[in-house]
Amino acid sequence: MGLDGLEHGGRLAEARRRFAGAPEPFLDLSTGINPVPWPVPPLPPAAFTRLPEPEEETALLQTAAAAYGVADAACLAAAPGTQLLIQLLPRLFPLRELRILGPTYAEHAACWRAAGTAVREVARLEDLDGHGGALLCNPNNPDGRRHPPGALLALADRLAARGGFLVVDEAFADLEPEALGCAAALPHPGLILLRSFGKSYGLAGLRLGFALAAPARAAAIRAALGPWAVSGPALAVGRAALADTAWRQAAAARLAEDTMRLDALLGAAGLCVRGGTRLFRLAEGDAALWHERLGRAGILTRRFAAMPRWLRFGLPGDAAAWARLAAALGSRVGEG
Repeated sequence: MGLDGLEHGGRLAEARRRFAGAPEPFLDLSTGINPVPWPVPPLPPAAFTRLPEPEEETALLQTAAAAYGVADAACLAAAPGTQLLIQLLPRLFPLRELRILGPTYAEHAACWRAAGTAVREVARLEDLDGHGGALLCNPNNPDGRRHPPGALLALADRLAARGGFLVVDEAFADLEPEALGCAAALPHPGLILLRSFGKSYGLAGLRLGFALAAPARAAAIRAALGPWAVSGPALAVGRAALADTAWRQAAAARLAEDTMRLDALLGAAGLCVRGGTRLFRLAEGDAALWHERLGRAGILTRRFAAMPRWLRFGLPGDAAAWARLAAALGSRVGEG
């Protein structure tokens, strides 16, 4: 099934049952979601009371195209979260064989297998080059492994020449220092990209994500989703947030400092930082001990069943959260 089966971060109710008596509120560091969200303004009542107008979705797609660097908004489809797109792609664009660069987010393999595709996990980028489809996350979840767009586009070219395509999940690319996205290459016959809105903007509960592909594929995705797939509040918030370049740049700068701070804190506790993104860090060590110790302190982290020494940490969002984590790790490095 991949790295961690179908388990996910979050699930605070389950954490409270397991770590009964832990101090409240729980500090959830188990997900890779920006802990300082984009400030949502008051929304007009019509966003909740009326069905969305087609023009509102068109405006969102145009704004998203500009934010992601896509020349033509016809290359985009908006959905209530990228998870739905992950489940939809295998049924819309069936493949006999798919190679996935792993270990990575396990939902990809599970959804393609459920659609009848023979899925093979490989460890090297060059091993993705086959006669069907290929999939990877860039940067990867949970280790942050990165690949230059040029190498991915060359792979997409080769796959397209054989009738296949490459899916690149760019869920964590928005705030990274490198230009990792492949959107500027669209329309491309062998390329499908996924972008998550909720992670970067700290609004995962809003449920908004995008598929980026050649216009015919994007249109097929929009048709499969049907009318009113994205809620009125998500259309309004998504359009405003994606247009806020200044906020995105400030968030990236803040998170760059915070990831260095977290790396220092984890290192001082004896954990080895293997990598990550600006929204999470992956540490290696006695993961079972630290997960249990932090859980009893009311801090939830992310374990991986297939890699028992790995532990993923999200970023604390304020001074109180940093102090709690530093205290639980037995260090003063994270204070200040």
